[in-house]
Amino acid sequence: MPLPVRFTLALLALAPALRAAENSSAPGPPPITLDALVVTDSLDKAREDIVPALGATSYQIDAAQIDVQSLGANGGFDQVLLRTPSMAQDSFGQVHLRGEHANLQYRVNDVLLPEGIAGFSQELDIPFVKTVSILTGSLPAQYGYRTAGVVDIHTQSGTALKNQGDIDIFAGSFDTLRVSAESSGIQGGLTDFFTASAESNALGIENPTASRTALHDRSQQVKTFGDLSDVLNSKSRVSLLFGSSSATFQIPDNPGQAPAYIDGSQNFFDSARLNENQSEYNDYAIAAYQRSTEDFSGQVSAFTRYSLTHFTPDVVGDLIFNGVAADVHQDIVSNGLEADGKWSLPSGHTLRAGALVISTNANTKTNTAVFAVDGGGQQASTVPVWIQDDHHKLGWLYGVYLQDEWKPLDRLTLNYGLRADESVEFLREGQVSPRLNLVYRFNSALSAHAGYARYFTPPPLELAQTPTLAKFTGTTNQPAVAADSPIRSERADYYDAGLTWQITEDFSVTADGYDKRATNQIDEGQFGAALIFSTFNYQIGRVYGAEVSANYNHGPFSIYANVAPGRAYGENLTSGQFQFDAAELAYIATHEVHLDHDQALTASGGLAYRFTAATVFGDFLYGSGLRSGFANTDHVPEYHPLNAGAEHTFTLGDRRKLTLRLDLTNLLDESYELRDGSGIGVFAPQYGARRGVYGSVKLAF
Repeated sequence: MPLPVRFTLALLALAPALRAAENSSAPGPPPITLDALVVTDSLDKAREDIVPALGATSYQIDAAQIDVQSLGANGGFDQVLLRTPSMAQDSFGQVHLRGEHANLQYRVNDVLLPEGIAGFSQELDIPFVKTVSILTGSLPAQYGYRTAGVVDIHTQSGTALKNQGDIDIFAGSFDTLRVSAESSGIQGGLTDFFTASAESNALGIENPTASRTALHDRSQQVKTFGDLSDVLNSKSRVSLLFGSSSATFQIPDNPGQAPAYIDGSQNFFDSARLNENQSEYNDYAIAAYQRSTEDFSGQVSAFTRYSLTHFTPDVVGDLIFNGVAADVHQDIVSNGLEADGKWSLPSGHTLRAGALVISTNANTKTNTAVFAVDGGGQQASTVPVWIQDDHHKLGWLYGVYLQDEWKPLDRLTLNYGLRADESVEFLREGQVSPRLNLVYRFNSALSAHAGYARYFTPPPLELAQTPTLAKFTGTTNQPAVAADSPIRSERADYYDAGLTWQITEDFSVTADGYDKRATNQIDEGQFGAALIFSTFNYQIGRVYGAEVSANYNHGPFSIYANVAPGRAYGENLTSGQFQFDAAELAYIATHEVHLDHDQALTASGGLAYRFTAATVFGDFLYGSGLRSGFANTDHVPEYHPLNAGAEHTFTLGDRRKLTLRLDLTNLLDESYELRDGSGIGVFAPQYGARRGVYGSVKLAF
């Protein structure tokens, strides 16, 4: 029986028992029938107050703002994140917040979503999003492990949407066709919300050439999401979230590549006819129980996740071009428990405490075809041999925290606490981390915040497993450097300060600066044809920068702009050395080098005007270029694609509405590189998508 189905049955079985227990503890007259909308709204606010920002830098995007971004709800989830400050665009749907490779944690309705294996697909689908909050900077103590930022998604629900549904058909350039549907319902205290989508296109992965169309780049993706909630009474509820995604990708071909090896008697292969593919699957489920009273709010949740990535090579072609053809299968199973609580004390203090435990079972199976080489590294045989190299690891993460929110002065709020973490993976490591944030409100329009956080970041277990180097000695897959020190957890001191100014009722500005100093700085790279990242450490890391965001909303008109300079450096590789050549390794040992995701300047902006039944909108992204070249000493050129669109909604009566939408992406047909195939941990060039024209028809009922 599929995991989400088992969780659904467990929830439905548990809800009556919890309701009976709640009601039995309060004898008296029969309970008054409550408005589920009012109760849910109250419980939502209480849940958000259990794990608030408390001095961290916070940006929020709601569904209405997403609607006036390029492609709206039919875009990738990365497109939502890219419209926030300091978020740099990369290939494969990756984003980099404040100069970090990944290091983002995702939460759904304030519950941690366990990590999956990073690949091409984006498992989170925009239609279920009500709001997205991006927390970054000096995070309070409840947030651990992935600390560059917290992506906190609050989902749509049957309570807010009531008995509604819609069907959306989206089609356009690059043979794109996407069909999606959603439905919501409410009956008494039980609510439900479901979404599903299926998409096919001919640009699943960035094109390795500047041409308009890519070769061998078809993708098919299916995603589902569900949210069930049962209000037990005015103080408590149980809920279940579950989702799944499956995707297949053809790996795009780069024509004109020169063969480097001979396979049998074959010494030529047309690189435009390679047939590499990757499949990805993700399933997760989160069950939660929340209870909130006047003085206490708490939530306990259990979560589970399965994630799989499988890369299948073109054996002959890969051997001729690379001397290596690897079939790579990775999967992880994660299970965990999380508990968070908030107590309001009569003294004016607010205490928050919580605990988290996660177990992760990671498996890697690799079957690699290689050629034998002589002492000089030259091909010694034209007959490939297969080498099996499998790894399995069970890891545990534990974390607890305690913090106090206190107002010593009417305008000053302090939040201070401690977090203790332990990682039991390839190494056993732990840390006690102090956190301190203060917020000072000068008046109703102007406030300042400053904070310090000590961070402890274990490496992702699924990416930390390394090959058995001795197996590949004397082959075309032998490393240039036969060293592979253990990957260690990153430890960092993080400083952040900023201002928020509501200049007028319609116009607001935020400014923030940050400085991170790390030991064992974690980075990741793609060191083979499979888009499966490998983790390594720099002995010293330094990340710093600033960001300014401005928003103006007046009547039907809205406009926003973000600009963020930043820098990210590392020095001296202390793990994963076998993935580098000797010259680059020696240079990094004595030089502070740019991290591959370092971008000197990142910016975004957009505007929209809403008529009575229509909206026109436009936006842009700007990047000065990610790093490239030997030891990241260069960078690709800047880019600045423009997007525009319009939509019109027709009211058909009987609660039905028809929305027609047109999107133009990369309006000026700019040809721009995200990667040029060089740099640390960069395997192949990738170009941004050329001009696209898309239309959608959405029927709501």
